[in-house]
Amino acid sequence: MIENLKKILNEDQDPKAIEKISSKLDNLLMSNEEVGYIAVQKKPAITVFPDSVVVTNKRIILCKPKNLGLSMEFVDYDWNDIAGAFVKEGILGADFTFNTKSDLTHTVDYLPKNQARKLYTYSKEQLDNLKSSTVFNANSEPVFKNEEIIPSIEAEEIPVEEVTHLAEIMPVATEISVPDTEIEAEIHHEKSLKDLTKEELFEKLQNYKKLLDNGLILQGEYDRLKNEIIPYL
Repeated sequence: MIENLKKILNEDQDPKAIEKISSKLDNLLMSNEEVGYIAVQKKPAITVFPDSVVVTNKRIILCKPKNLGLSMEFVDYDWNDIAGAFVKEGILGADFTFNTKSDLTHTVDYLPKNQARKLYTYSKEQLDNLKSSTVFNANSEPVFKNEEIIPSIEAEEIPVEEVTHLAEIMPVATEISVPDTEIEAEIHHEKSLKDLTKEELFEKLQNYKKLLDNGLILQGEYDRLKNEIIPYL
């Protein structure tokens, strides 16, 4: 806080008053909150317990002494709640005014002109930064946590051709013929039919039926093989 006071103090401020206010702010500041400027009221007559305005990077704090300076009342407003800040200079000083988004207006009068200007400049910077941050967040793409962004795929319209004949949509069965030599070779390598039991003959007939059902042999070939087996059953 002491190092920060060196940046705040100028020829218009009373170092003792600033130090007193700063000591009371030590326990009020949030984490990552820094005092930007402190302005102290200075009325034409002697002001024993002046009001003051503190601006930080997070809020505006109004400090009002109570009980003859034994206590202090603090009223604060976040920058998100501030709608605007204004300065009106007069002969005996300047008024610093700010209003909130809920239509509340607060004014601290009899501020030294230089201090009021610094309050206004700092407030304008904070409001501009807040506005820029809001615009950036509004224009940025949404972020999904623990979710994968799946790009949308537009359905492609496929032209449908008119069917004029039923044959165009009916599947055509394709028969696959197996040369007789392959079937005959298989038979010659096995036992002759007369040496097989009825169970083996029946199993062989079932195998030929599967070949026919799968389109591996033609109906005529199946009938010929079946006729060769039936006499032995």
